[in-house]
Amino acid sequence: MKDFTRQLLEKALEAIEAAELLLANEHIDFAAGRAYYSMFYIAEALLNERGWKYGKHSSVHAAFGEYFAKTKLLDPKYHRWLLNSFDKRIVGDYGVETVIQTDNVLEMIERAKEFLKAAKEYLQAQS
Repeated sequence: MKDFTRQLLEKALEAIEAAELLLANEHIDFAAGRAYYSMFYIAEALLNERGWKYGKHSSVHAAFGEYFAKTKLLDPKYHRWLLNSFDKRIVGDYGVETVIQTDNVLEMIERAKEFLKAAKEYLQAQS
C-alpha cells in the first residue's frame, strides 16, 4: 500500500473519532461533516492507490463511482453513502439551523466505519 494511501486511511479513522466526539457534545452538524470527510478520505485513498488524484469533491465522487461502484470492485452502496453524506455535510456546514438528526449522524458514522473496513480489506486483497 502506498504511503499516502495509508495516511488517508488514518485520517479517515481520525475523522470518525472526531465525529463521535462532536456528536457526544451535541455538535450534530459538525459531526455530520466529519463523518462525510471520513468517507471522502476513504474514496481518495482507494483512488490514490491506483495513481489517481483529484482536486475537487465532485471529481472524487465521480471517479469513485466509475472505477469502484459501477465495476462492483466495491459494493455500490459505498458510493451512495458518500454522495448522501456529502449532501448532509453541505446542509450542516452552510445551514444556520440544525436540521440533521442525531440518528442520521449515528448512521453516517457507522457507514463510515463499514466503508473503512471494506476499503482496508479490498486493499489488503490487492497486495
